[in-house]
Amino acid sequence: MSSTLKIEGLRVEVAGKEVLKGLSLTMHSGEVHAIMGPNGSGKSTLAHALTGHPGYRVLEGSVTIDDVELLTMSPTERAREGLMLVLQQPFEIPGVRSFDLLVAAGADPATLRSRMLDEARRIELAPELLDRFVNVDLSGGERKRAEMVQLGVLRPKFALLDEIDSGLDVDALDVVAQRLVAATTEWNCGVLAITHFRRLLLQLTPTMIHVVSDGRIVATGGPELAVTLERDGYDIFRTTPT
Repeated sequence: MSSTLKIEGLRVEVAGKEVLKGLSLTMHSGEVHAIMGPNGSGKSTLAHALTGHPGYRVLEGSVTIDDVELLTMSPTERAREGLMLVLQQPFEIPGVRSFDLLVAAGADPATLRSRMLDEARRIELAPELLDRFVNVDLSGGERKRAEMVQLGVLRPKFALLDEIDSGLDVDALDVVAQRLVAATTEWNCGVLAITHFRRLLLQLTPTMIHVVSDGRIVATGGPELAVTLERDGYDIFRTTPT
């Protein structure tokens, strides 16, 4: 089933400062879009605003999945519409096990254990780690793999990756990227990947790359744009602050 994520004229304020200044983007099921840009340009703000983080105030704009407006929904409702955020630094949830978290997110408890084990095998995560409280006593790489287990079980329409490659070694990046590539075909998942580095995009081949500067998309292109950014940096895309 095909879906469309549409962001139109999104303006977002953080701590009294406008960070996103009219950002627009449209993507479809099965596509991989990459968001790149210098620090402070608004990349992570976009991810948190889309998923309803309370510290990010939307001033204007629209975000829809299949013409259903998300900005009026709670974070839980947005997740149930098919949006999942994979954090740069997944946080610990002491007292809550992954099984219970996934049931609360809508997974079928009758088949959940077997599905979690299957996803752990695919992502090369030791199965005994699934029985710990969410992300407690896990390394950075193990936390990212555990997020992939959640993604594989929940099968969102669109996955937002906030610098998922941060802190991953080569082997971990390889298995995470392989799982994401498989997701784009297994259930037609759309992937919106925020990253600083081309190394993720060498494996997770993007349909489109968008360069964000000063809260706006200032350039869009194919995979070759990542080569330009790696060679020349972001200076040619920087905008004058307003």
